[in-house]
Amino acid sequence: MCRATLSAAVGLLILSAVFTPARSFMAPLHFPEPDKLPSHPELPDPLVMLNGERVTSKQQWIDQRRPELKALFQYYMYGYLPPPAPITAKIEHEDTKAFSGKATLREVAISVGPSDVPPIHLLLVIPNQRKGPVPVFVGLNFCGNHALVKDRGIRLPTVWMYPQLPGVKGHRATEAGRGKQSDVWALEQSIDRGYAVATCYNGDIDPDQKDVREGIQPYLRKRAGKHGPHDWGTIAAWAWGVHRVVDYISTHKDLDKNRIAVVGHSRLGKTALLAAALDERIALAIPHQAGCGGTSPDRNDNPKAETVQRINTSFPHWFNDTFKQFNNDTDKLPFDQHCLIALMAPRPVLLSNAVEDEWANPRGQFRMLQAADPVYRFLGASGLEAKRMPPPGKLIDSTLGYYLRPGKHSMTKEDWKIFLDFADKHFGKLAVNP
Repeated sequence: MCRATLSAAVGLLILSAVFTPARSFMAPLHFPEPDKLPSHPELPDPLVMLNGERVTSKQQWIDQRRPELKALFQYYMYGYLPPPAPITAKIEHEDTKAFSGKATLREVAISVGPSDVPPIHLLLVIPNQRKGPVPVFVGLNFCGNHALVKDRGIRLPTVWMYPQLPGVKGHRATEAGRGKQSDVWALEQSIDRGYAVATCYNGDIDPDQKDVREGIQPYLRKRAGKHGPHDWGTIAAWAWGVHRVVDYISTHKDLDKNRIAVVGHSRLGKTALLAAALDERIALAIPHQAGCGGTSPDRNDNPKAETVQRINTSFPHWFNDTFKQFNNDTDKLPFDQHCLIALMAPRPVLLSNAVEDEWANPRGQFRMLQAADPVYRFLGASGLEAKRMPPPGKLIDSTLGYYLRPGKHSMTKEDWKIFLDFADKHFGKLAVNP
């Protein structure tokens, strides 16, 4: 759990603590090479083991099939996550009257190794008016913490950044981007609804470049030693970073460790679902417009949607080398993305999409929910309470949820309202002081 010590330093408010990591790491196993796998043009049954044996009890799912699926996804697709690491957390900035006094805003440096390893900088916003620990949304952002708020105490990232973002010059953040992406995370809306939010820049863990590994990645690779075709890709490294954030917030007295939701958009939606599937401490997942490699089928029949071959060509660093062997033969995959959703059972999952975002395959994602539903029913939980895709603007808020809105590929304040509505349904209406 937590072995904490308090310390102080000139000009900084510091809380130093060492946390024991969660046991989400799985040692590599050996499965058949991709060309030795049988072809499955139909979706694999998540309740049938790799050897063909059908799962007949809840205990068999927990003890055998769920661990097998976790291993299969890591072996053939995402790569094995790095081993967990103890973390040290240090508060580097705090404003107890943020958002007109409604919240406490902090930036926390989470370190995972020696002093020369760059930390993860976590932006944490907690409602001031609360009755006991509050639920928390956790996730990675594309733009840096400084872009979500105007507070000049929030540091600018020093690693590579996406060039299309406001204020980015030469792939580096500048003051011109401060506060320019505030609507993307809509922090004040979550505060008003009684939720805390914890987010950090994905580039702190691994900047999203094809050929250059920065952030924490070089340390992780050095620590792991030998590398191979089943070594983790960037999405798995990002998921590992989410787990370290969960290590921190699960010990925080003001945050409810039993009501942790993970959210992410696009490639970070893929990350959110993987992180939740591999870590049962995460109670609810909202992978928003996650598409190929996340929530849409690998066995794709939508000519307008992204394919496994295209994603592996455009983003070769996201997945492991083994996954590239399925570029032209996805039928050999011993799973599809409904099996990743099934690993969440019986926890709630919301897949949210946009009408014009065919690249993310909204119809295919609904099909993944339908295919994961039998696992939820098998475990005695409710699943997808809809026979067909809902019209735009209607939220299906069953345990397996779905939402489709007008518009394109983006995450907006309106999307967050839906996220909060879904969380309210499954976490319970929150008691926030007026």
